[in-house]
Order: sequence, then structure tokens, then C-alpha cells
Amino acid sequence: MGLQRFLNPRSIAFIGGAECAIAIERTRALGFEGRIWAVNPRRPRLGGIATIPSAGHVDGSPDAAFVALPRAATPEVLKALRALDCGGAVVYAAGFAESGERELQQSLLTAAAGMPLLGPNCYGFINAAARVALWPDEHGLAPLDSGVAVVTQSGNIACNLTMLQRGLPLALLLTLGNQADVDMAAAVEALAEDPRVTAIGMHIEGLRDIAAFARAAAVARERGKPLVALKTGRSPQGARIALSHTASLAGEDRLCDALFERYGIARVPTLTSLVETLKLLHFGGPMPGGRLLSLSCSGGEAALAADLALDLGLSFPPFPPAAAERVAATLNGLVNVDNPFDYHTFIWGQSEKLTRTFAAALGGGFDAAMLILDTPSHPAMEPDRWLLTARAFVAARRETATRAAVVASLPEGMPPDLARELGQAGVAPLIGIDDALRAFSAAAGIGAHDRRTPVALPWPPHRAGDGTAAAAMSEFEAKQVLRSFGVAVPDAVECALEEAPQAAERLGFPVAVKISSAAIAHKSDVGGVALSLRSPEEVTAATRRMVALGDRVLVERMAEGAVAELIVGVTRDPQFGMALVIGAGGVLAEMLSDTVTLLLPATRQDIERSLRRLRVWRLVEGFRGRRADGAAVVQAVEAVIALAAAHRDRLEELDVNPLLVLPDRAIAVDALVRMRPT
Repeated sequence: MGLQRFLNPRSIAFIGGAECAIAIERTRALGFEGRIWAVNPRRPRLGGIATIPSAGHVDGSPDAAFVALPRAATPEVLKALRALDCGGAVVYAAGFAESGERELQQSLLTAAAGMPLLGPNCYGFINAAARVALWPDEHGLAPLDSGVAVVTQSGNIACNLTMLQRGLPLALLLTLGNQADVDMAAAVEALAEDPRVTAIGMHIEGLRDIAAFARAAAVARERGKPLVALKTGRSPQGARIALSHTASLAGEDRLCDALFERYGIARVPTLTSLVETLKLLHFGGPMPGGRLLSLSCSGGEAALAADLALDLGLSFPPFPPAAAERVAATLNGLVNVDNPFDYHTFIWGQSEKLTRTFAAALGGGFDAAMLILDTPSHPAMEPDRWLLTARAFVAARRETATRAAVVASLPEGMPPDLARELGQAGVAPLIGIDDALRAFSAAAGIGAHDRRTPVALPWPPHRAGDGTAAAAMSEFEAKQVLRSFGVAVPDAVECALEEAPQAAERLGFPVAVKISSAAIAHKSDVGGVALSLRSPEEVTAATRRMVALGDRVLVERMAEGAVAELIVGVTRDPQFGMALVIGAGGVLAEMLSDTVTLLLPATRQDIERSLRRLRVWRLVEGFRGRRADGAAVVQAVEAVIALAAAHRDRLEELDVNPLLVLPDRAIAVDALVRMRPT
């Protein structure tokens, strides 16, 4: 879908009443110099423009249209615009699919016949770089030659973003409404192709087409346009009930996280962190790493920064010895040179000394430096000495060419004029130490992702067959399938209850005995598992306890001495396709929730990186003198992926839980596989 003409119009038709009058005024105030048609049969003028009675009277082919008419009248106007070869239309009216009127919404698409539509139930867009505002309300955006873009499914959130005085260089703001036509994927792809856009923020309530969004994210990655997402929906309400642990661990929100991780999309938790992250990305793009320098004249702020950076993948490494000496030489001996660095107030108000100290510190080889500084904006206070400090930091940054930000701990501590001055100097004006650190973490994460090999698109969520339900294999059958793809499984015999003692003697003790029934997914929950049996008598006693559960059992040679238990599973989602879950396994898998979800296909590098993110992986790498075979785990996961690839059209669920990790191997001691018939 081509949106460049629509989003960067040189001619616009405004069709409607009061909302159009406002939108015309906003567009003209931005300095739009193109042609405007104002369409209204009852008003002589709209927004200072003489009107024409109908869209049919437009004597040209408008690049864009803003349609603010009652919903019933909108389809006919769209049909007239399509006949004019209009480049696209914003549909402002509500009362379509969001209120149950799906047929009426479909009539918009029929009338548009391929002409791009934004909405309905939509506020429109502001393109400050193109000097246009198809926008029926107040806004605070000013003309920009370049800046960040934000796409949101909420008109009110979009309005709130236009009110900011945080120094956000917002060049393009796009609302989607019902996404009847232009959705998040189409918007992101169009913005990624705009050379004036430096970074793209997304407020996401839901993704309509995962495959299209993945393609758009890939385009953004290729174009070097970092993506930041604020997605609602972390609650478990959308979780599906399924037989396996894997399906319950890979809920919709985790699948979104997997999609974001695949394409290096930074996910942030709040609107303020979205804004601050976009600011940091605009002023310098992604970061090569997360090695930060923090400067403040307060030990309290230094400690707060160190605490808030925990679990964000950031570090405050010490100054290299030579750099520490240079910094110390600019201060008296009472100041301890450390990072985070409290430079005290001995040089407060002394521009040259501040600049020398800051320059020496910024020359320490860090990935980025931040100065924590709250500048008075209260009318009873004079901000001169704080402004002097900020300007000394700017001078030091100019001297060292170090990535830099000034961080106000509170919103009132970043006056809009100072934010503007810092931005013009290439220094990011950030607000909130916590949000600033999240921004640094996001920029470092995107930078790390950009250094990876380009990723493949996820497998599509295609499901072949005639709708026949998937059937669960017996555990014995499931393990034979796993064995055929290279997953190690215990030596085993499936037999009648009374044959179990003899089977155990042939295998060699100790053994495990499990009821063999495809209808029982979690055998241990119903007493269908007996472990570490060391004699025929113990096997006989165990099988007698299982008589009520079935007449056949699986007898397996026990695998003992495990260092860790993992879960490795594959599940299919109707939107996202097939996903792999790796994590801490065993009966407590869901309670521990120490898992990583990957969309398939996945490479060995993806697998290894995911394993390192698990807390349980510390046991495998070596803990208190015990170490396990991590390479065998990677090979087992690759084998599971190969199985999923071979049965993409049939496999519904696969659950290896646990995969026991031993010092010399990794072995699947329980497995569930559900497939559709061929």
C-alpha cells in the first residue's frame, strides 16, 4: 500500500463542517502552501476558504482528503473521491465496526476501491515535516525538517502527545482508529521509508496482521529506523486452555514480546518511557552498548541512578585509570572519582572548571553520558547557575563528541526553553531518571540487535487439513518421533501392567513406570508416575496402584544425576504461527515462569542467546561445582525445531518436559505431541 502521496500531500480536500474548519486552520498555521478545497453545501466558507457544494465539484485530483461527515453519508463521498483518483482519505466519523456496524464499515472499503483509508473513528494525522494537519482539534506541533513519528490506535493518546513540552521532536503523528484499511503494519512501513523520520513509536492495542507487521518491521530494520512499542494487554485474559505447559506459557503477550525481540523492537511500559526513548533515539540513534557514565553533584542521585539501572542491562563501569587521573586533576582531593560520579559542589557556578571536569569525564570511553540536573522553573527562583552547568556539559560534549543527555529527575526540572536549547546542541533532554535509564537500555538493545544477522520472517500461521482435530500421541509414540529427529530419550518398553517387572529387568534398574494413555496429559497429577524403582517388587507395587488408570504402562530406564530440568516446547497460534518455548521445566514450570519464547524459525544463535537469558541456565553453565552439557541442550532444541519444520502443517503442540540436563547429555524423559492426521 503506497501512502507517501497521502501522508505528504500537496493538495487537500476538506469535506464537512466544524471539524474541517479547524483542520484547515491548523494546516494553514503550519505553513502549508499547496491547494485546498473546502467542501460544504451550506457554508460559504470553511477555515477562511471559499467552499464548493460537493466532492464532485473538486477540479483536480487531491492528494489527501479529510472527511468529517455523518457515517451514513461517508461511503458516497469516498466513491466520489475515488473517481477523482484521490491519494487517500481520513474518515473521522464513528459508529462503524467499533459499535457493531461491520457491514457499514465494509461499505467504506467498497466505496474506496483501493484508495487508502485512515479510520474510521479516527482523528487523522499531523505531518509537521510536510506542514499538514488533517486534524480536527488543538495541537502544539511546529514545523520540523526531521523528527520522530508516533502511530497510535488511540485518538486521545495522540491528542495528549501534541500537548507535550518535553523537547520531543515530533514530526509525524498518525492515528489509526478502527484500522479498516491502513493498519499499524502499513503505517510503520510508510514511515520507515520517509527519510525525515528518525525513529518510530507505536502505541499498540492489537495487531491485525502479524505477517504484514513482521514485513514492516523488517523494512524499518533495513532502513535503520528504530522501533519502540508501548503495547497494552499484559493481562492473562487472552491465554488459551491447552493440554501442554508450553501453550499456557506462550500467551499472546509473550508472543508479542517474541515478535518484538525478533525485529529489535524496544518494548516500553509507559507513555513517558515511550517519549523519552524516542527522544534519545532521535539524538543519536541506537547505542553500541550499555556502558553509562552518570554525573551529578549529589550522592543521593548517584545512588538512585545505580539502583534504577538494575535489571536493565546497563552498567556504570569504573573510569579507566588514565581517565580517572584526568578527572581527579580537575577537582580537589575530597572528591572520590567513581561511576556514578558525584562531582560535589566545589566547582558549582564556575563555567570553565565545570567544563574541564565534564570533558575529562566524558573522555572516559563510555557508550553514553548523562548529567542529572534539575533546573528551576519556579517563578520565585533564578535558574542561571543551573543553566550554566547545563551549558558547560554541552561544551564538554562538543569537545569530546560523546553521546550525551541531560536528565531532570522531575518534569518541572526541565524547562521547555532548556530542552529546546539542548536539542539544538545534539544533547537529549530527558525527564525522569527511571525513564531515561529505560531509554538508554532500549537504545542499547536496539544497537545489539542491529549487529545481528538479518532475521527470517516467521512461519505463517497456515493450518492445512480438513479441520480434523489434532490427536495426542501416547508418550511412547511421541518419544519415538523425537528420537527420529535426534532428541535423546530413555530406553523404554511399552507393555501390559503384568509384564512391567520383566520389562524392567531387561532394561536394568532403576526404572520409571508411567501409565500409557494419550488421554492423560499430566500423569503425575493423577498418580500415574512412579520413579526410581529398583526391584521387580517395587515395579509390581507401582503398577497395582495404576490399575484404575489403564491397562498399559511405559517402563523406562531412569536418567539420574540431572543438574537442571528444562522445558522445550512448540505451540501454534492462529495469529503468530508456531512458537518455541524454552525455560525451567518440571512440575513447577508454570509457577516458576522462567521461560523465553521465540517465533519459528530460529537459528542456533537465537537459541543460545535465549538460553543465556534464563535464570536456570546458571545451573547448566556451572553452579557450586556442578556443570552440565549445554551443547547437548542446544542440539536437542535444534532437533525439536527440525521436527516442527517437518510437520508444520500437522503439528499442533509439542511439549518436552522435563528435558533433563546431565553432565554428559540432555535427555527427554517426558513428552507430549499432538498432530493432525495426514
